[in-house]
Amino acid sequence: MTTSELVAAYLAFLGYDERPGVSVEELGELHRRHLAAVPYENLEILLGRPPSVDPLDSLARVSQVGRAGYCFHQNGALETALVELGYAVTRRAGHVYSGPDDRWSGELNHLVLVVSGLPTTDNPTGEWWPDVGLGDAIAEPLPLVAGEYEQGGFSYALTEVREDGWSFVADEHGSFAGVETSPGPSAVDVEQCHERLSTPPDGRFARVLVVQRRRASEIDVVRGCLAHTITPDGQSETELTTYDDWRSAVADGCGLSLTGIADEELRGLFDRQLTGHRAFMESRS
Repeated sequence: MTTSELVAAYLAFLGYDERPGVSVEELGELHRRHLAAVPYENLEILLGRPPSVDPLDSLARVSQVGRAGYCFHQNGALETALVELGYAVTRRAGHVYSGPDDRWSGELNHLVLVVSGLPTTDNPTGEWWPDVGLGDAIAEPLPLVAGEYEQGGFSYALTEVREDGWSFVADEHGSFAGVETSPGPSAVDVEQCHERLSTPPDGRFARVLVVQRRRASEIDVVRGCLAHTITPDGQSETELTTYDDWRSAVADGCGLSLTGIADEELRGLFDRQLTGHRAFMESRS
């Protein structure tokens, strides 16, 4: 399929009847639709077949099986669609950090996009940060203007916006502390980082299943054998100790398509996750 055909199939999967235009409003609508339909996940990595991070491959997977993957896949697919639709898009390297000790390591672990050419009264530079690959963070593109932002009751901040990047602080209920951005990355950088992140035993995405769906004012999460619903007021936690409950939480609770995944594979993954979960729960007691 050509890029145009892949984008058309992607838009149809997201529920579009007509090709969207280029505007701040249309960018936000596309962002919301993607988040609702394509959860952040590492399912196939844990099944031993890490998906390609080639943006065209990621875009094709969305319409073919309803999945993309984690940040490199999600934002790579979105980038390709936006460019084909007529948006001006550039890449930045992202470092997602969990605490002050690793904030300034500079390690590439996230693909960041910048959309330019869409000025508004509150954002005269016209630069926006769409990100469908953070899992449990922003629901809509942020203007690249330093300040505090609320989306569905969750609070975020851009504490510094520089010519070469910016600093982002996530909501306190999220799974990470923030993001530091810098110039780049190249396609080779992304490929090498993906290999590192998805290769067991040390790759961070090759250990525990993570599925996250950002909704307007809630976030659905399955991490290993724990299901969470996160709201601005806190979160609930449900232990998933049967295969049926676990599968339902993944497919129904988080909305993850399981097209093309054999039940035998899923049962094997559940058994492995449950073994790790029990060891984790024992360590908490």
